[in-house]
Amino acid sequence: MKLAVVGATGLVGSEILKVLEERSFEFDELYPVASERSVGKTIRYKGKDYTIISMKDAIAKKPDIAIFSAGGNTSLEWAPHFAEAGTIVIDNSSAWRMSPRHKLVVPEVNGGVLRIDDRIIANPNCSTIQMVLALAPLHKRYRIRRIVVSTYQSVTGTGKEAVDQLMAERTGEQNVKGPYPYRIDLNLLPQIDVFLENGYTKEEMKMVNETKKIMGDESIQLTATCVRVPVMGGHSEAVNVEFEEDYTLEEVRRLLSDTPGLVLQDDPANRIYPMPMLSQGRDEVFVGRLRRDESQPNTLNMWIVADNLRKGAATNAVQIAEYMLEHSLVS
Repeated sequence: MKLAVVGATGLVGSEILKVLEERSFEFDELYPVASERSVGKTIRYKGKDYTIISMKDAIAKKPDIAIFSAGGNTSLEWAPHFAEAGTIVIDNSSAWRMSPRHKLVVPEVNGGVLRIDDRIIANPNCSTIQMVLALAPLHKRYRIRRIVVSTYQSVTGTGKEAVDQLMAERTGEQNVKGPYPYRIDLNLLPQIDVFLENGYTKEEMKMVNETKKIMGDESIQLTATCVRVPVMGGHSEAVNVEFEEDYTLEEVRRLLSDTPGLVLQDDPANRIYPMPMLSQGRDEVFVGRLRRDESQPNTLNMWIVADNLRKGAATNAVQIAEYMLEHSLVS
């Protein structure tokens, strides 16, 4: 079993290595891959140093699985070359998510779509992953008609430079340079990714389109507003979901409690509800603040939180690899 981690030195790449170790993912050979300026340097995994290699060298070694976290352009250029060498590519970027020829997978929700001939598999957007994991059991039971979601997304979703910008601003530095056009500390930015012609951002439309693809239901109506917040780790979502059938809160709580990968934290009387600081370093998705929307029938309000670098990226990618191996889909 030969495993490559492409983008091994980045925020998500480092988290992938951490998740692999925590989950005791078994392999015989590990190939960390990064940009040319990092080639020849070493990273440490389970007390052993591994030398970072180039894309071409990694392809020549024909890994069984390559987990990519190196950006969309890099994936578009290099993932097909890995696939041609027989490697299963699990890609964290948006490059392949909406391609009709490639699967978009949250294993607990739609792992069953994976086949042995899948060579490039897309990992969904972090905000989409946590939302569909919570909504999938409810959709199966009540059928979702419409979703209204507002996200509160951590700066870690942008990358290390965004974290540096936040911390520099927090320490009082002036005229800090970073990826955001405005100050992020003590502020909110109602823009994640670029604006499109319809007035929505690319991030908002990712949630719309990816949700339908993962759930396998184009009839679901969804509208999103995505906001960047000065939080170090963990994305939060206020979700309003309208069903075709009515529900009881008791049954909703049972369905969520019985869903693998979900943790129900819904005891407002004792101030128990999901918060991003409690999700950091955790693989689960946390759900709470369940309450009936009193303004219209068959509609539920819920609050969903997860560590965006874990289940929102690294953990889900590793789980896809585990699913492929468990179901003998690695040739």
